[in-house]
Amino acid sequence: MSSLKNIEILSNLNESPQNLEAEQTVLGSILLSNEIYDEITDINEESFYNPVNKKIYKIIHDLMSKGLLANPITLKNFFSSEDELNEIGGSEYLVKLTKFSTSKLQIKYYVNLLHDLKIRRSLIDISRETLDEALNKNSEINAEQIIESAEKKLFDIAERGKFNRSYIEFKEALTQTIAMASSAYKNEEGIVGVPSGLRDLDDRLGGMHNQDLIIIAGRPSMGKTALATNIAFNASKSLLARGKKSSIIFFSLEMSSEQLSTRILSEQSRIKSNDIRRGKINQDDLDKFVETSRNLENLPLFIDDTPAITISTLSNRARRIKRLHGLDLVIVDYIQLMKSGNYRNEGRVQEVAEITQGLKALAKELDVPILALSQLSRAVEQRDDKKPQLSDLRESGSIEQDADVVMFVYREEYYLEKLEPRVGTAEHVEWQEKMNLVHNLAELIIGKQRHGPTGVIRLEFESAFTKFKDAQS
Repeated sequence: MSSLKNIEILSNLNESPQNLEAEQTVLGSILLSNEIYDEITDINEESFYNPVNKKIYKIIHDLMSKGLLANPITLKNFFSSEDELNEIGGSEYLVKLTKFSTSKLQIKYYVNLLHDLKIRRSLIDISRETLDEALNKNSEINAEQIIESAEKKLFDIAERGKFNRSYIEFKEALTQTIAMASSAYKNEEGIVGVPSGLRDLDDRLGGMHNQDLIIIAGRPSMGKTALATNIAFNASKSLLARGKKSSIIFFSLEMSSEQLSTRILSEQSRIKSNDIRRGKINQDDLDKFVETSRNLENLPLFIDDTPAITISTLSNRARRIKRLHGLDLVIVDYIQLMKSGNYRNEGRVQEVAEITQGLKALAKELDVPILALSQLSRAVEQRDDKKPQLSDLRESGSIEQDADVVMFVYREEYYLEKLEPRVGTAEHVEWQEKMNLVHNLAELIIGKQRHGPTGVIRLEFESAFTKFKDAQS
């Protein structure tokens, strides 16, 4: 019984959805009134299933793109031979098409119908390809890769909308710009993009803009993950407050989801994360900790702690989140722990280049900002001035080139603390004075920004709660 069922499914996959009359109506309407072509330029050859109609549309497209008239007479002259014309039914078929014409108002119905049928055929193709790959026991592709491939193809169809244009008119771009400016004007904080929750940073960037790849870089122990976690919490809290049905995804390649949630709970409950991990809390602290967790459990924040994730897997999971929950921001911690998925062994520099290019492409595809963390090279430690610069980025060429914004986290206190002289000496007194000046202070150095100025933003860092906040004026 099951085998008969499988045969039935396979036979259904070979039945392609089509509507011959709809195809003829679209073609006939264009041939009768070329002005209609301008109303439906978003369809293409693949919108037609019938090979004859597909060929005729291609000829119409070629004629119209050259500014020539397209009608049964001009089409007839466009065939290379009488035999080729007869293959489509001769001149009679071209004349017959004009009898299927309709008005400008009604043509959109037929165009939408062809588009729907085209998508259905694409879905069948994906099903067939997925089935073939799944049944191929000798394939080098594993099951996870088959799922990723199918999800990518499905997402491409789902996100294509009615039509997938590669261009827009300048007046449409101007309308988008005015809408952006209006949004910023209406927002009391002047933020267009996703808020970081840090006043001076949002003021400098205008929020994190859609399609931007934003890099936060720094040496170990500077607080990169803490800053990213703070931003994830602030942004998701903003979504919740606005009632927006969307979410944020945090890809944590280094820390577990439990560690990240502990950091957020520590920050919000004001209970030291180190004390939480070691169980050095009293009943009141535990009650406060639990109560805080209840207040945060509805945050639209997802955490994926898959180690050594590939750019293709990350992309597919982000697409899935957007499709199911909406998506406002992607955070990646961090680039150097990712894999490109390319096993040609062309070197780490090339692999990181593929990763950053993939992240930038994903930001544009999903129309969201992507915030990615990056390690810095050890060259920083070899200088007297430990403040990072663009050249300190590991595999800096690709990261700097693909990023729209590059920021560095720098805490002078971390380096100064290691230089403590012997207690009781004059040097120690001088050292203590310097420590007092930089205690709990951090700098966020904007080394690159395509949308505005660079510069330094001063922040406060509470290491006990792994929390960055605005510096006191």
